[in-house]
Amino acid sequence: MSRKIRLGAFIPATGQHVAAWRHPESQPAKVVDFDFIKEQVQLAEKGLFDAYFLADGLAVNFGQAEKNGYSDKVAGFEPVTLFAALSTVTKHIGFIATASSTYEEPYLLARKFASLDHISHGRAGWNVVTSASESAAANFGYEQQIPHAERYERAQEYVELIKKLWDSWEDDAFIHDKESGVFYDPEKVHNPNHKGKYYAVKGALNVPRTPQGYPVIVQAGQSGPGRDLAARYAEVIFTANQKLEDAQEFYRDVKSRLAKYGRSADELLILPGVSAFVGRTPEEARAKYQQLTDLIHPEAGLALLSGLSGGFDFSAYDLDGPFPELTEGQGMVSRPALIADIAKKNNFTIRQLYEWIAGARGHWQLIGTPEQIVDQLQEWFENEAADGFNILPPSTPAGLNDFVELVVPELQRRGLFRTEYEGTTLRENLGLARPENQYVLERQTAEKNKAS
Repeated sequence: MSRKIRLGAFIPATGQHVAAWRHPESQPAKVVDFDFIKEQVQLAEKGLFDAYFLADGLAVNFGQAEKNGYSDKVAGFEPVTLFAALSTVTKHIGFIATASSTYEEPYLLARKFASLDHISHGRAGWNVVTSASESAAANFGYEQQIPHAERYERAQEYVELIKKLWDSWEDDAFIHDKESGVFYDPEKVHNPNHKGKYYAVKGALNVPRTPQGYPVIVQAGQSGPGRDLAARYAEVIFTANQKLEDAQEFYRDVKSRLAKYGRSADELLILPGVSAFVGRTPEEARAKYQQLTDLIHPEAGLALLSGLSGGFDFSAYDLDGPFPELTEGQGMVSRPALIADIAKKNNFTIRQLYEWIAGARGHWQLIGTPEQIVDQLQEWFENEAADGFNILPPSTPAGLNDFVELVVPELQRRGLFRTEYEGTTLRENLGLARPENQYVLERQTAEKNKAS
């Protein structure tokens, strides 16, 4: 079977654009309306997307709340809870939920994602984040957030521990033999007995091993530590690139790191983010872009830039003046560099920059007809820049509907995308192998060594 594009759908309830909630068709009051969100997910499933993805934060983003910012940043559903419900009204699409390795206790996180994988019959994924917000740190009793390097060091131990917990039970541990009275085989349950630098967990997870073995592990960091974390553990990585050559550098660099951890290049899928304004003519597509651009309140634009730059204060600068030099903080390391690079390469003013990134926040933005959009996606896919794409609809329902109704058929016409789902689990649809239980592998290795 020929290689196919994989598609994620990153769909906040009101869309990705900073002014999406002001779009005439937007329904911002339905951010916590389950039936409304259900319609978006079912539309994505109609479009044969691999997974529905949600980012998540652990604090109210007041900077974007006060003046026309994302309604989803102010209040919304906790993703795992939402996805458990959505899995009961869908059959094929996967669910990738963001959860923090910095602030969530490992046992609880392992338990809720294992539960989601069972509830969804094998369609769960975990987007590993280290959290880069001072306000989130304050909500968990910290005077300031943990430094970037330490957050990634903690994340490595955290993921290892989560995998131990997911492997607590072997696949055939539960016998349920009513006649003998044996419920499970005690030889096939494993206590992690983990005591590391940052975490200590003794006992086994009280959820059986899941349909996928592990929920699919996803990561989104672009810094050096982020790339290494992805190469070591991730099976999907979301990335933000503007140009083919930058995407190729990222793709080749991350793929080349896998061998160091005993992994092959096809064990990690790289999905750059794409925001697409699609029209049946170039003029129609441009008009859709301009409609949302005209709705950006300057304070919302500045708040967006501040959030992406690690808290840099732009209020003292002329909106139509040159973009200032950013100072390095302990928040996101890669995204401030990316947006500063966009400003420099395009000679953007502050206003021009926030208008350009308002729909994609540094991800790739495309404006055009279905044929023009697919031409560019195909170029990246066929030239070592992407294994697929994480689609960021500018608005809902219009932006997602445009992609499903106009772009997906063009991808299928060119043989680049599926016409039906290949499997029943997220792993099967992504073409990823089901991981073996680490304790079973250890036993098999020991037996083999003993025999030899």
